[in-house]
Amino acid sequence: MPEPIHQVTFQPDNITVDVYRHGENLLRVAMAAGVHINASCGGNGTCGKCKVIIDQGKVESEHSAKISDEQWEQGYRLACRTKVIDDLIITIPPESRIDNSALKRKTGGQRHILKARDLNTLVQGLTINPAVFKCYLELPPPTADDNMSDLGRLMREIKRAYKYDHISTDFHLLRRLSRVLRQAEWKVTVTLVYNPKGFKLIDLEAGDTTKDNYSIIIDVGTTTVKGQLLNLEECRIAHSNANGTDADNENLCAEDAKYNSQVRFGEDVISRIVHSQKKGGLEELQQAIVGDINDIITQLLKSADIRDDQISHLVIAGNTTMTQLLLGVDPKYIREDPYVPTANFFPPVRAVEIGIKLPDYIHLYVFPQVSSYVGGDIVAGVLGSGIFQREELTLFIDVGTNGEIVLGNADWLVCTSCSAGPAFEGGGVKNGMRAAAGAIEQVRINPETYEPMVITIGSQKTMGICGSGLIDAAAELLLTGIIEPNGKFKRDLDTDRVREGENGWEYVLVYADQTASGIGDVVITEGDLDNLIRTKGAIYAGCRILLESVGLSFADLDKLIIAGGFGQFINLERAITIGLLPEIEPEKFLFVGNGALLGSRLVSFSREMMKDARRVADMMTNIELANNMKFMDEYVAALFLPHTDTAAFPGVMKILKGSG
Repeated sequence: MPEPIHQVTFQPDNITVDVYRHGENLLRVAMAAGVHINASCGGNGTCGKCKVIIDQGKVESEHSAKISDEQWEQGYRLACRTKVIDDLIITIPPESRIDNSALKRKTGGQRHILKARDLNTLVQGLTINPAVFKCYLELPPPTADDNMSDLGRLMREIKRAYKYDHISTDFHLLRRLSRVLRQAEWKVTVTLVYNPKGFKLIDLEAGDTTKDNYSIIIDVGTTTVKGQLLNLEECRIAHSNANGTDADNENLCAEDAKYNSQVRFGEDVISRIVHSQKKGGLEELQQAIVGDINDIITQLLKSADIRDDQISHLVIAGNTTMTQLLLGVDPKYIREDPYVPTANFFPPVRAVEIGIKLPDYIHLYVFPQVSSYVGGDIVAGVLGSGIFQREELTLFIDVGTNGEIVLGNADWLVCTSCSAGPAFEGGGVKNGMRAAAGAIEQVRINPETYEPMVITIGSQKTMGICGSGLIDAAAELLLTGIIEPNGKFKRDLDTDRVREGENGWEYVLVYADQTASGIGDVVITEGDLDNLIRTKGAIYAGCRILLESVGLSFADLDKLIIAGGFGQFINLERAITIGLLPEIEPEKFLFVGNGALLGSRLVSFSREMMKDARRVADMMTNIELANNMKFMDEYVAALFLPHTDTAAFPGVMKILKGSG
């Protein structure tokens, strides 16, 4: 763990919390400490209810019209508009506290979760030797005595200088080979790509361009598309100089992301497969995702100020449906029993052949697939997390639109996929939205008054609630006794926030006058909770079935890895509270963020990892849940907060009994 930079003490209850980032928002610090401060506007400064008094220490704070000049002189500040830049002692005045008892129940606290800081913390024995690399050569010109063909001469010098054998040549290169050699006066840089059968010569440039060797990696998700630009040459040098230590983070040149434009044809893969069967549907879907990738590539090049001819490698990881749609391969049989993909391993294809705007020598490497619903993004995640190298029994969960789960270690891997539904992406939720500015991402509720404290992304006026906020809200509603374990609201509570709305009973998180214009009240309905319960129930049941299939239980796990863009924002304690994740020791959890990009970086940096990607895919045995009756039994059992098997959640049950 890093050393704390500052400490903040909240009075009058004498609660002290460590702060690890200079300039951290004071309201977020209070929430992490389990300290309740009224903040109904989501932290955008409009409600003026989060007033605190700075007793000791310095802060950076915006003057607000909600604080009078006299109060400002007395040290009053809005917590949501205050940055921690020093050790502080804070007093929370009565008007910001509502009830003293709320501060005595600490629901936040320190999370004992490791963070994936670099590749070597996860993967053992990483060797930096990119699959696509450049070599500089100075060739002797042909003479009457040495009149070997231009290609033969080039191959001879490559073998002499670098000892490479079994080199094939891309036919497209031959058309300009002779001209480039002579214009460059026989001083050239060759680009080679590694494959299991040897090496392939794919490009030839005049002069020494060995420093211009970049890779683009893309995660093609159902909801979002994310890309990164990597400097392969600088990574190789940094790794060599560092004697095997991390050489990854410093060589990330740019990154970009956007929502998958295919969403207009359907939010989930099944809807998109159905659309692909319509006349022109497959072409529409393929063009949409290629357009997104081209947009991301353009932005990456612009951000890093490099040209497209400096790119040598393109790596893409996606689920099985997204991969086939990208390649223009009909995904029809993915959704039909017995759920068979077209292929598990796709050969390298020229990027330009599928419409990607990069030079014609660049080949696209696509991660191998395992089954119809466990794709290359999961293979990349397992590769990047190093599960396949260690003896530790590990459960890997990628939380997103679908829930993909892998169990195993260096000796064996089993996997499955379950439909998580759109709730975590804001779908099927009355005021749900994707994680964007104005989305409620954190919620705390006073157990005495039932008044909420909410924080929105970017501290903007409330627009709705995203997946992480929904998990937070459900956990708080349960812990404060506002809802029953079946997700139904108690009808007799002394609060106006629980009411019968047009869609049934609901809880008001933010009233209309504190939301963005025209949004109205932002609420959580019983229907929203039902969608969330079904989503978390499917993931938990999938994990349990996978463990039971090999005669194991959650107690046998040495490590539980959470991956996925959404997974990195999950609050561990809240996810356990609602039964999304199992109640095991906190130190067993590891959050790795985007596993698809993590594995893609490895494949870009190391040809050995490219071999291992195929080995990982071959190791994984898929268990199909579609017609599994045991899964349905486990799923029904999980439709409860946290679960009908209360013995599996002793800590949560103890808290619930204590607050009941």
